[in-house]
Amino acid sequence: MTTRIASLAGVLALAAAVAAVTLPGSASSAAAEEGGITVQGTASVTSVPDRAELTFGVESQAQTAKAALAANAAEMRRVLAALRAAGATDLKTQYVSLSPRLNDESQVQEYVATNSVSAAIKQLARAGAVIDAAVEAGANQVYGPVLSRGDQSDLYRQALRAAVANARASAQALGAAANVALGRIISVVEGGGAPAPMPLAAAKAEDVASTPIEGGSQQVSATVTVTFSVS
Repeated sequence: MTTRIASLAGVLALAAAVAAVTLPGSASSAAAEEGGITVQGTASVTSVPDRAELTFGVESQAQTAKAALAANAAEMRRVLAALRAAGATDLKTQYVSLSPRLNDESQVQEYVATNSVSAAIKQLARAGAVIDAAVEAGANQVYGPVLSRGDQSDLYRQALRAAVANARASAQALGAAANVALGRIISVVEGGGAPAPMPLAAAKAEDVASTPIEGGSQQVSATVTVTFSVS
């Protein structure tokens, strides 16, 4: 019985010795892998829109559904021709509708047909003239404009680079406060970015005789989350 107790005690002592040698090393390795400074960086690039998208509609009324739709089709064909002549591109039909208009006694008074088309204007300075041409041709509904830049992707990449630089500056400040040296970038996670309309530095983009369209300015923003190693 005494011999068995002695053997068991020896095995436990050996296991404790092995644990004492390996556990500190493993903990240190895990701590090194988890080390670092993670920060978020943001940046924005301001630009002036150079193109626009507008929606034009034609509403027509007639005593019969067939007559309303026929009149509407003829008017919309004139609007489409005027838009093309004025320099609009990417014409796309948005919706076509036909419905009865009722009087107070819920009787059909007339039929109303509507056709709507969107158009891209790649020179913002032409936006007012395009609107005027469409209305003169028969458009009685105008929606927009949605303003944008032709080089949107380039502006976003520029904002991304600035966001990483912003993250590095924040990490350097944290590293100095924690008395550690900033190392290489371990990971970068991209956030979202979108142009935000800004009522700043409005740039007039119309001919004096045409409908006034103010370009204004907008911001393209980017956000990144960056982890830096430290030592």
